[in-house]
Amino acid sequence: MATAYNYLVVLFASTPGQRGPYLGSDECEVVFLVWMVIDVETNKVVSVKQSFVKADHTEVSEEYCSELGIKEEAIKNAEPLESVIQQLDTHIRNELNSTEGATFCFCIDGSLHLRQCLHPQCANKGIELPEHYYQFFDIRKEFRRFYTLAPQVNSLKEMADHLKIDITPNTRHATGDVRAIGLLVQRLISDGHKFTSPEIIQRKFETGTCNKHEIVDNDHVIKARGLPWQSSDKDVAKFFKGLDIGKGGVALCLNPQGRRNGEALVRFTCTEHRDLALQRHKHHLGHRYIEVYKATGEEFLKIAAGSSSEASNFLAKDNGHIIVRMRGLPFTATAKDVLVFFGDECPVSGAEEGVLFVRYPDGRSTGDAFVLFSTEANATSALAKHKENLGSRYIELFRSTTAEVQQVLSRYQQHPLIPNGPPPTGSVPILPQQMITSGSVRDCIRMRGLPFSASVEDIMKFLGEFAHYIRPHGVHMVLNQQGRPSGDAFIQMISAEKALHAAQQCHRKHMGERYIEVFQCSGDEMNFVLMGGTLNRGGLSPPAGAIPAQAQFTPYPGTIPSPPAATVMAGTLPMPPRPPAPAYYAPPLYYFPSPPVSPTSQAYYQTPNGAVVRMRGLPFTTSVNDIVSFFQGYGVPHQNVQIQYTPDGRPSGDALVTFHSPDLAIRAVHNKNRQHLGSRYVELYIA
Repeated sequence: MATAYNYLVVLFASTPGQRGPYLGSDECEVVFLVWMVIDVETNKVVSVKQSFVKADHTEVSEEYCSELGIKEEAIKNAEPLESVIQQLDTHIRNELNSTEGATFCFCIDGSLHLRQCLHPQCANKGIELPEHYYQFFDIRKEFRRFYTLAPQVNSLKEMADHLKIDITPNTRHATGDVRAIGLLVQRLISDGHKFTSPEIIQRKFETGTCNKHEIVDNDHVIKARGLPWQSSDKDVAKFFKGLDIGKGGVALCLNPQGRRNGEALVRFTCTEHRDLALQRHKHHLGHRYIEVYKATGEEFLKIAAGSSSEASNFLAKDNGHIIVRMRGLPFTATAKDVLVFFGDECPVSGAEEGVLFVRYPDGRSTGDAFVLFSTEANATSALAKHKENLGSRYIELFRSTTAEVQQVLSRYQQHPLIPNGPPPTGSVPILPQQMITSGSVRDCIRMRGLPFSASVEDIMKFLGEFAHYIRPHGVHMVLNQQGRPSGDAFIQMISAEKALHAAQQCHRKHMGERYIEVFQCSGDEMNFVLMGGTLNRGGLSPPAGAIPAQAQFTPYPGTIPSPPAATVMAGTLPMPPRPPAPAYYAPPLYYFPSPPVSPTSQAYYQTPNGAVVRMRGLPFTTSVNDIVSFFQGYGVPHQNVQIQYTPDGRPSGDALVTFHSPDLAIRAVHNKNRQHLGSRYVELYIA
């Protein structure tokens, strides 16, 4: 049977921003706290106290100060939040000293004062709230629970009117509301209501697995976007501190290459908390603001639910352990090598049983592994080894999640990141037009024999002065059937002349310990090689495994095989007039290029001094058209926009824009800096 409390503490938190149902939605800090202690046994008010709180980042208006009847200095000179909370607790304890073994619980109007204000703000400031801040009575719910025949009430005034209580405040808004809540509490006590079952706030996020056959309510799920790439599920849970997340309810999303894409799906325990989470749209996690949108249960299961039995068996050992993901392991690495890498100072839980290697369906290593640690201290020590060497390779370490383990294992073992094998009968491979050029002009170069670790920056340094003549987004790193680097890259140059000179000057130059072959080619020849053909200095050769030309359609060198006109699919490369057919047809090998990328260093571009503007903070979905529209009226053509990408092909959120004159560039920065493009404001700098 639930135990009644000896005291109830009415608590009210005030901010200079939004109030009512949107309290805390604007991230404004709490600057005023009022509390009232009520002795339940005698049904009398023991004391009422108030305290101002110093704001670190929130501006306090004169209007707000006037409403409280104070001067602005009263808040500027106040104690910080942590000190005020300590004062509040000391005051309550002093009041309870007269009753041996006395217990108390907070009583508030709604849940926002704790869930949307104090808990998230304390989490951001590193303040650890005492245990009694994780439970409270909501005066509205207690009213409805006791007065079952009362009409629906949505405010203190409506409750007071129903009970014929005069709550006309004699003082300012905060203390007046505390007085009103106190009168309602006293009336409930006098009418015989027992305050015995407080509402509980989740103290700690609980990790866990998710079954793909579970039913997840659509009204319980949100999508968070813009997360720092190193964020863990606990960081996401911290962002939503004060709201209750279901067990294993944070699923970090991965891109097709298996890397985190800055998004997460979060499942809450009820619709009420999902709706409160939506009010945290554009709140900050560190220095980044996070976008929060509605999502569906189906989307959550697609990311969080795993189908790999190996992942399930591994996670069955996870009883509160911390999971660390390793990337870049030598393909010959063993569990014993991993244990030696971490050493005795950060022991792996379960020794070799606590290491799970990620493999392709044929058993080959992917270079990834997941490792269990039993304590936070051990995991922190392990993460400090980020980018230390194991053998000849440096290892990347990230805090991971159960959902990520299931996603990665399922993707590699059952759904390869890059399609494998022949296409369905009657279809042809589609290579997006915006990625691959076509035509017979030999304005491209092929690089062959690249180290598998080669990045775009390595290619730019290798090409030297010829890097200045690469088209925007003209670097294509070619991946093999398993989504790994093939050692090839295709580069689109601004002219055939530049491509020829690059091939002549750079052929058989060394990149590290390897010499690189460089051939001039056309867009059509590039596509031919992507389909499995061979291109070298002697010209084109038929693809390996060519068969006599007796198929339903006939290819010819330099294009993707062309099916009958009725089956040409949208998005395929354009087909020029067909020459006489050769005597072979090669099934496509399904080589796919990585997303087109540009150099990430502005040093590779030769532009007029002061005529280049760097954009920062772009939404990752921003297109060249979006940027041209953003600078409408400044005469920026499409070819002057260079969206920047990370070495693995993901948008970096930056772009370089070339203006016709320094004056235009300076004016654009002055007029457009910090204006919004989509849902995000963009910072502009002269590059």
